Amino acid sequence: MYKDYAGIVKAWEATVRKTQNSAKKRANSIFAAMSVAPADDEPGPGELHHTEKAIPNGDFYTGQWMDSTPHGHGKYLWTDGCMYVGEWYKGKTIGKGKFSWPSGATYEGDFKSGYMDGKGTYTGSSGDTYRGCWVMNLRHGQGTQNYANGDYYEGEWRRGCQDGQGRYQWKNENHYVGQWRSGKMSGNGSMVWNDGNRYDGCWEEGFPKGDGTFRWADGSSYVGVWSKDSTELTGNFYPSDTSGTEMSSNPRELLGEYLNDCVICSGERILIYPSQKMISWSGLDLDSLPRQTVSRKGSDGIRRLRRTSVDGKISNASFESFNDSSNEPSSRNGKGTRLLDLDSKGKRQPTCGFQSANRQGVTISKGHKNYELMLNLQLGIRHSVGRPAPATSLDLKSSAFDPKEKVWTKFPPEGSKHTPPHQSSDFRWKDYCPVVFRTLRKLFEVDPADYMLSICGNDALRELSSPGKSGSFFYLTHDDRYMIKTMRKAEVKVLLRMLPAYYKHVRSFENTLVTKFYGLHCVRVTGTAQKKVRFVIMGNLFCSEYTIHRRFDLKGSSLGRITDKPEAEIDGTTTLKDLDLNYIFRLQKIWFQEFCRQVDKDCDFLEQERIMDYSLLVGLHFQETSYQEASTPESHHSGSRDSDCETDCLSRADKEQDSARWASISLGINMPARVERTVRHGEPETQLVGEPTGELHDVIIFFGIIDILQDYDISKKLEHAYKSFQYDPSSISAVDPKQYSKRFRDFIFRIFLEDT
Repeated sequence: MYKDYAGIVKAWEATVRKTQNSAKKRANSIFAAMSVAPADDEPGPGELHHTEKAIPNGDFYTGQWMDSTPHGHGKYLWTDGCMYVGEWYKGKTIGKGKFSWPSGATYEGDFKSGYMDGKGTYTGSSGDTYRGCWVMNLRHGQGTQNYANGDYYEGEWRRGCQDGQGRYQWKNENHYVGQWRSGKMSGNGSMVWNDGNRYDGCWEEGFPKGDGTFRWADGSSYVGVWSKDSTELTGNFYPSDTSGTEMSSNPRELLGEYLNDCVICSGERILIYPSQKMISWSGLDLDSLPRQTVSRKGSDGIRRLRRTSVDGKISNASFESFNDSSNEPSSRNGKGTRLLDLDSKGKRQPTCGFQSANRQGVTISKGHKNYELMLNLQLGIRHSVGRPAPATSLDLKSSAFDPKEKVWTKFPPEGSKHTPPHQSSDFRWKDYCPVVFRTLRKLFEVDPADYMLSICGNDALRELSSPGKSGSFFYLTHDDRYMIKTMRKAEVKVLLRMLPAYYKHVRSFENTLVTKFYGLHCVRVTGTAQKKVRFVIMGNLFCSEYTIHRRFDLKGSSLGRITDKPEAEIDGTTTLKDLDLNYIFRLQKIWFQEFCRQVDKDCDFLEQERIMDYSLLVGLHFQETSYQEASTPESHHSGSRDSDCETDCLSRADKEQDSARWASISLGINMPARVERTVRHGEPETQLVGEPTGELHDVIIFFGIIDILQDYDISKKLEHAYKSFQYDPSSISAVDPKQYSKRFRDFIFRIFLEDT
């Protein structure tokens, strides 16, 4: 089979060389125009036909074609020996297909926007085989892996690693059945050896940790607490009725010897993914002059398209620059709508009808009315987080959640035994439940040093331009990682009341969508004013490398749920509401199922805590036309060693960036998805969700549940009673928590759908 494949590649290479040589004779340019059939024979717009195209960079395509892009069934051959055969949609590999690497490795199955995505089978050159679900080139979902060394795994995967419930069997017939996390045995599970011995119990990072039982084949057992640390190891040995012997060695060492033979195979690594091989067809007129619409000019004036080869290096395919006087790239869709522009520095800027958003907030500098408050806040945080504290377990005592558990600290300007001198006024600082919030930061994997640098570093905070509806003010850290919100006393009481349940919930559900709280504090300025400012520190949902082009605050109610800004003033920082919503959100199957489960869990928690008036905050980044932009060296000698070194470094950087980006994807964060535009055919109040139009956009989506500190108190009950006389009670935000939860879920599950 491989010989046949090699023969095909050689024949194709000969055809490409012949085509390129002929092209060079026909013109003096780097790449000459291909012969064009008479206008009468050319297919019209939207007409599907068969074609063969020699791409200017040396690649070759044969198959169905429509509107200047592959569309239908076709074959694409790369100069490095990679090949794709399968379905295309408007220039992207979407549907069933097969991708082959020159090493002999193949993937056959579903593709989506260039990614291995859906169900498919990867067969490695060494003999590894994976059959199952994929998401964005990574094993994700249910799948089976047969390793070249004879090992076997069947179960759940997440982001390319075993994660969830699964069974791993070694070639010597030892096997483990249980829970996994990030490719290691973690959680409850059972290991059975081929000699009849077995361990049943808890695991952590591939080693028994916690309660467990080791049983020997003769019936003897050791029951106790297991750990790598011998000081934590406790338990009892129970000999069988037949053996009558005592345990001869340390159980931890004995189990360690058994586990030495149970190494998890890493499997064959995919060096380059099909999505990294895709080029942009946008603006490439292969029926006349070949050109690339959006790229950076090299020192020779030629625009270059960068694409990665199978060995990880970058190949620069040169295209003739445009002959227009403006020298402006033309990237338009079939309807003539501009999709992207370049800014003054040559960077890509999406337009898509959206205004670019400026950075939110006003920097709090000296002279600002809240400058001293910011200094007090930073001094207090530095003191609280930097204060020495014993290591805490995630299992907290109930006393840690006592609302009376708080610490007051005086901050005189001249300093004290525990506080530094400062230039602000005299103030007192209060920490609410410090042990709980320190443990929450640990649970959310927040590094204390990074936390302090973000909030208390040399950079000032930024105050958002207008307070929220509740009268609270919001501040952002310089790196956008954390948001600080001033709070009313009633909100502080609600948070302290629900803190035990909140801690239990976020610990139980790693992918919870509810707001992450990192600290609860109070500043009291001494003197005649005796002013108190309470505030909570939260995670910023939109802290990302992606620009947020649209953001929505969604509750599922209609009364007053529309933005009063003129359309011309709406940009990426404008928070739109339910009646402004003109999209439905389509999530991939695996993410959609997890999303539905988590929304139900989170709403159950909020309902039990008598919380209402919360929202789903949604942010959308509309992806630009997919392409890669070359950074060519300043030197004219593109084949020099310096140039090779630079392209290698760029390739490694790209791979590391891609890996980091994929690793950063989680429920509600950096998620690839699609949105479909909707329209309303009547009054918005009577049609909360519009009709789908079929107009789809690829996006990166962010979402989370915010404003979870409003309980159904007497003021909300009165608000509901008063407004019910004037408006439809179902349209009012202020309703009973049970009714609110049901309405919220019903609405969310109407606007979030599975992408089919």
